[in-house]
Amino acid sequence: MAAGLAYDLILIFWRIVINIFFREIRPRGAFNIPKEGPVLFICGPHANQFLDPLLVFSETRKESGRRVSMLTAAKSMQRKFVGSVARLMDSIPVARAADYAKAGKGRIVLSESDPLLITGINTAFISQVKSRSQLVLPKSAAYASATVEEVISDTEIRLKGEFVIPSKDGSANVKASTRVRNEGESKEGLEYKVLPHVEQEQTYGACFQRLKEGGCIGVFPEGGSHDRTDFLPLKAGFSIMALGAMAQNPDLDVKLVPVGLSYFHPHKFRSRAVVEFGPPQSVDRELVELYKQGGAKKREACGKLLEQVHDGLRAVTLRAPDWETMQVIQAARRLYRIPGQHLTLGQVVELSKRFMEGYLAYKDEPKIIDLRQKVLAYNRLLRDMGLADHQVERASSTSLKSALLLVYRTGLLLWWSMLALPGAILHAPIFILAKAISIQKAKEALAASTVKIQGRDVLATWKVLVSLAVTPLLYIFYCILATFLAYKYDLAPAWRHWTPVAIFVLLPGWAMATLKFGEAGMDVFKSLRPLFLSLWPGSLREVNKLRQMRETLANEISEVIDEFGPKMYQNFQSARILPSATVPQTGRNPGMFVRKAQAPDSSVLSHPMLWLDERIFGWNRSASVGQSVWNTTKLDKNRSEPSTAPTSPAESDNEEEADVDYDDVLAIIDTRRAGPGSPRGRRRGRSYHDLTQLKSETSSSATSPVIDGVPLPAPDDEGSNRLHKRPGAGFKKDEDGDGVGLGLTGADTKEGKEKAQ
Repeated sequence: MAAGLAYDLILIFWRIVINIFFREIRPRGAFNIPKEGPVLFICGPHANQFLDPLLVFSETRKESGRRVSMLTAAKSMQRKFVGSVARLMDSIPVARAADYAKAGKGRIVLSESDPLLITGINTAFISQVKSRSQLVLPKSAAYASATVEEVISDTEIRLKGEFVIPSKDGSANVKASTRVRNEGESKEGLEYKVLPHVEQEQTYGACFQRLKEGGCIGVFPEGGSHDRTDFLPLKAGFSIMALGAMAQNPDLDVKLVPVGLSYFHPHKFRSRAVVEFGPPQSVDRELVELYKQGGAKKREACGKLLEQVHDGLRAVTLRAPDWETMQVIQAARRLYRIPGQHLTLGQVVELSKRFMEGYLAYKDEPKIIDLRQKVLAYNRLLRDMGLADHQVERASSTSLKSALLLVYRTGLLLWWSMLALPGAILHAPIFILAKAISIQKAKEALAASTVKIQGRDVLATWKVLVSLAVTPLLYIFYCILATFLAYKYDLAPAWRHWTPVAIFVLLPGWAMATLKFGEAGMDVFKSLRPLFLSLWPGSLREVNKLRQMRETLANEISEVIDEFGPKMYQNFQSARILPSATVPQTGRNPGMFVRKAQAPDSSVLSHPMLWLDERIFGWNRSASVGQSVWNTTKLDKNRSEPSTAPTSPAESDNEEEADVDYDDVLAIIDTRRAGPGSPRGRRRGRSYHDLTQLKSETSSSATSPVIDGVPLPAPDDEGSNRLHKRPGAGFKKDEDGDGVGLGLTGADTKEGKEKAQ
């Protein structure tokens, strides 16, 4: 009882922290969390170091009431602050070989005749290397690694298998003997690190006991955080936990729940996050019996369960072969959406996943190749113009209203800047130190890692840790300074002994007010550029060219989707996403914080910009949702036609900006409150209810329940049904004649399956 209370208290504190750091946290599929019984949460990708488990802790406790024990690196548990918190959160320590890596003496060369034989130059293998340890090569050899089978002498080692490196999709390993041999010969040997073999009996024993008690365990099977666009090769530890626990306890039924973590700029303050829970998977009893036999049969059982869960994890995450492909998919998804249409965070992630799956399946088609190049060219032109995609429409016309809006928003910017400036100056040391230290820690993590690209996965963690350490110290300093000044200048003699208390109580509220005023001011600042361009004659020609380019691309993307979508998915028409105008909460419980975009309200407290824009310029965002891009019936107006008025607020989910634009966070006016005779109802076109009615009339295959003629959201809480892929869609033979789907990752290939086993 005491342990559970401590867990909940520390979780309340962390929930406050993550709700300050993130602008919005969106759960999806929370109904998939089992209410009772042992559960293994398989989480990925591990893109945000210590904040990843905090999100899993928070959303699982909020949505299902269950507490999760996370597997945490033993090295992290040894840190004073992190270790103390991890123990309070009932974490289970796990030793990682990479945490105990040591530089090897001398240099090594791979034998020309035998890819499993290593020759050393001035090495001391007998004292430094043990059987079952790993050798890891430097960056010049792509961090290739191999397991040691036998130490023959101080200058000779026999490997258990060839050197391998992660494939581009991160799901399997590929042989790298030729590259290692050539690199070693050209440099007269390679430097190397030795990773000792670590026994995990104690860790597995603790996991078996926790599952036997019906508890929940969270695992990041990649083994460490990273900032890649795809998974690292998954480790089979969680399959040993599940199979081992069920082998020891025949009546135990362990459920495995894949958890996908999707971020919009994970390393940046006030970004957004989506936590998606996939359907729980049962462990086949035949695999348990296979596991009990040990040896090769045990490895086979673990490999099969690893592959099964990997499939589920891929279904709840957005992955890409590289950053350029990720940017193309995000740009195409934004272009495909009708201007003025609102998508929830969950729908944005789901739509991106569908785009990525379709692209990987048909990426060799001439139409797709040509479209990719056009999207890249459009992105480059956007960067040259200094515009975001959603700003193109609002910078495309010149009008008196645009000039008035520019003056009005400039005034608001000055006003909010004055309100935010004092607090920003007071808290500047926190921001400066957090940024400087986090960048330094990222450099250190990058230098010590073989998988990180820029080390961005540690930035957010260190920003939070530094802020937590510096903030109370800074507040204590201000309390001392204020008290000193009060006594020195004899200010309020009757009350000055309360000065430290007053300062310490007022500063947190001042900080939150500064945050909100500063955030609103920054959002308005970003919205000024398209207004300037719409009033500047020299820029208008380029903007119109950009708008025409956008319109052409939007239509081409729509045609490509209409052509390839039905070929790839059996239920393509009936499962198209229908966006919600009121942004419903996907989880069951709002928790201690209501989502910023959850409570539609037209009051000035919802967002000052929304309230003023609505009353001064008569704009109503929810009424401008427009036709669903996933619906079967199309509107007559052009896809790229701007919504109602130039520079009118339109939803933006632009992930490529340094921060989210002001139009991302405007609260949505609740159209359900606008009756047939209300000014809002008369002023605008189709509402969300119009769209849902339109979908129910045009899609005869829809299976969602209907109340008052309005279909309810599908079971995934996002207004969309799951797509069912056609057998063989996007499938062709590879060069070796083995059937490999273009959209499949390395774990689906023959080599990937062998590696998983």
